[in-house]
Amino acid sequence: MSTPPLSGAGMPPGAFSGTQAQAAREVNTASLCRIGQETVQDIVFRTMEIFQLLRNMQLPNGVTYHTGTYQDRLGKLQEHLRQLSILFRKLRLVYDKCNENCAGLDPVPIEQLIPYVEEDGSKHDDRGAASQLRFASEERREIMEVNKKLKQKNQQLKQIMDQLRNLIWDINAMLAMRN
Repeated sequence: MSTPPLSGAGMPPGAFSGTQAQAAREVNTASLCRIGQETVQDIVFRTMEIFQLLRNMQLPNGVTYHTGTYQDRLGKLQEHLRQLSILFRKLRLVYDKCNENCAGLDPVPIEQLIPYVEEDGSKHDDRGAASQLRFASEERREIMEVNKKLKQKNQQLKQIMDQLRNLIWDINAMLAMRN
């Protein structure tokens, strides 16, 4: 995941110097983004390797440890850290170059970059909004009427339940007096 070399393999250094200089000047933002993406992938890969090395290393808890193995793992760890710092510098260069290339561009709102299918009603926003408002108010009015009817029915049911409770109470009282 590294960038291709600028000079052709097996070719003399001055063979394509004119076209190479032109190609180096015409690095577009899309290719810079691709290079940046590859660099980020390399950074993640190196970081995972560092964590793998750290997981395999033993803590210095007084146990005798082979110094050769320790030095080998320490060397690998330092090499990964050095390569990681180089990758971060490369990523910073790519980032700065992309910002430089995009400095003159007007920012486009994110909403315009997302494609969506327009509904038929969205073409006439004023009429659509008015009809939606009318529909919502009618629906609210209907819900209010239904709630009012429900409250009336609940009151009637409560009265019936109270009457039944009183009737059962009276029946139980009469049965208790009979005995």
